[in-house]
Amino acid sequence: MTSAEFTRNRENYCYRHPDRQSFVLCQRCLRTICAECQTPAPVGVICPECMAQHGKDAAASQRAARAGSARSARTWVPRRRTATAYDTRPLATYTIIAITVVVYLTQLIPGSPVAAWLQLAGVYVMPVSGAPFQPWRMLTVLFVHESILHVGFNMLALWMIGQSLEPLLGRWRFVTLYLLSGFGASAAVVAFSSPLQPVVGASGAIFGLFGALLIIGRHIGAPIGGIAVVIGINLVFTFLPGTNIAWQAHVGGLITGAVAGLIFARTRSPRRRALQVWLLVALFAALCAVVVVTNLVLVR
Repeated sequence: MTSAEFTRNRENYCYRHPDRQSFVLCQRCLRTICAECQTPAPVGVICPECMAQHGKDAAASQRAARAGSARSARTWVPRRRTATAYDTRPLATYTIIAITVVVYLTQLIPGSPVAAWLQLAGVYVMPVSGAPFQPWRMLTVLFVHESILHVGFNMLALWMIGQSLEPLLGRWRFVTLYLLSGFGASAAVVAFSSPLQPVVGASGAIFGLFGALLIIGRHIGAPIGGIAVVIGINLVFTFLPGTNIAWQAHVGGLITGAVAGLIFARTRSPRRRALQVWLLVALFAALCAVVVVTNLVLVR
């Protein structure tokens, strides 16, 4: 098989690789093909060109069959469903960051009253105090900050957490978690701090995101050791002497976020969506009850 006559016969070499000897023919065009160029067929093998042509012929026949079926009143052709790609961009996270940054920039205007309008103090949610009753401050407090470092660190943390948590929950659940955690932080401030002490910042809501991420990660089997360490370090800084940090907001937000995360984890199936909504409403009602009870205690 290695005689001079065999070697001179170019038909004994792969037509795509002239330096490779072969004894295998394409079943369609009968040209010699090497092992790399062979595609198994029901009978024998096919070369790459014949395989490509076979694909074109099959596609044309399928299109013709579909067209004929569409014209036939006796043939049912199932409609195709168009799959919609799930957008995993953390747009809610970016929106919250943008709003917070814009609000902080308005605070930098000389004589700006923005901080005074949006900050939280217990007297604003206690009608018995004689101060204006402005309960919306329990949420607006999330968007005002004390300094550029304050807003910078908070928004950096929000950006880092939102990258993974928002795609996991979905945008509206993420926004609900953020606002609910912030409301829980404010409720803790009202209940456990001086009514005259104003507070600002989104730290409580961000602690809530940490708490939810810890609980949800535990339920889906993700590694949560790093998250637990971050939460522990931040709590240590919260309670260090001499720090001007409202520990009530951090602890209240963390607990609220953890409870909300537990609700999301236990009711993630579509058939339990109604239960999820009602449990979140119950959590919000419980936080409102904390504020009401605080008012009743002050009255006595």
